[in-house]
Amino acid sequence: MPFEPASDILSHVTVLDLTRVRSGPTCIRQLADWGANVIKIEDPETDKVGLGGPRSGSDFQNLHRNKRSITLNLKAAGGKAAFLALANKADVIVENYRPDVKKRLGIDYAAVSKLNPRIIYGSISGFGQDGPLADRPGFDQIAQGMGGLMSITGEPGKGPMRVGIPIADLTAGIFLSQGIMLALMERERSGKGQWVQTSLLQAQVFMLDFQATRWLMDKEVPPQAGNDHPTSIPTGVFKTSDGFINIAVAGQKMWEKFAALFDDAGFKKPDFADGKSRSKNRKALNALIEAHTVKNTSAYWIAMLNKNGCPAGEINTIDQVFGLEQVRHLGLAQPMDSQERGKTEVLGQPILMSRSKASVKRPPPTLGQHTDEVLAEAGYSAADIKKLRTDGAV
Repeated sequence: MPFEPASDILSHVTVLDLTRVRSGPTCIRQLADWGANVIKIEDPETDKVGLGGPRSGSDFQNLHRNKRSITLNLKAAGGKAAFLALANKADVIVENYRPDVKKRLGIDYAAVSKLNPRIIYGSISGFGQDGPLADRPGFDQIAQGMGGLMSITGEPGKGPMRVGIPIADLTAGIFLSQGIMLALMERERSGKGQWVQTSLLQAQVFMLDFQATRWLMDKEVPPQAGNDHPTSIPTGVFKTSDGFINIAVAGQKMWEKFAALFDDAGFKKPDFADGKSRSKNRKALNALIEAHTVKNTSAYWIAMLNKNGCPAGEINTIDQVFGLEQVRHLGLAQPMDSQERGKTEVLGQPILMSRSKASVKRPPPTLGQHTDEVLAEAGYSAADIKKLRTDGAV
């Protein structure tokens, strides 16, 4: 089956996908869903090497839609030659090897850009392409710890805590896709490609955001705050008569509006008069609020608080998330007819545009499903492809 773009935006862009596991495939998913012609290049021994999960698994299915797959043995002369032939016509290459691997294979940016000066070469590593830790293997939880996130996650005094998603992997992939699209825009003006890099560590540190600047600007080391917002008080989790809810009261005006909803003189105490005093007396304030919220249901408080301009919301399990009418309305669950699983659903893009639309056009490919098709598009004859197979290059 020839290339079918999932969107019109990047349908003119051909991407060679050398990525595995999560951070790189997350980048590629962004490009594929917005229409890029993604060719997933896999080792013929991929199933033995390992993918981080089976092809039929939900994780692989979600990450690798909208691609075609070919097998190339990049350690064989014919396989490397075929890759370079594809690279000579491609717009983008994305890889997340350890920094030295691509150089040993002879497919690094310096080598490829000599053949194709317009190539945009995207790389994700654990800690950067150079520097004192460049050769250290990267893993999401390692980056969460080294990048400071675990020191500010979890309840005070109970030790560091990872977040419930591989946030360093995911954000590194998203940042790389952004960098690649910026490079594509720049190439329209300069006519030249470039090497675009990020790492799990860079992504994780950037995601510290205001917590990072508390240190950079004020030399304040942020502590763990559990479910309480570090600076906006009261914002946190409160028990109700039938569960828990989030309440977010930001700023003095909203605080005054919130406090006025309760017939309780305690809210007017000087201890809670301004942001600084509410921060100092956070525990007492939380206890005062919860003394009221436990008297009624989550649904009651969410409706009442939102009606009065004070944000409050449910704390959903994942099944409840996808049961929300608003989530369905936004298209965050997209249908897909999987080759391994039949009719199923995967995550949709969180970006909506007025004219252009991302889609799930095709399910993840089987291993090497499009090898002959893609090589033929690159100019290989049936005899050439047969010889590559005989030589163990595909």
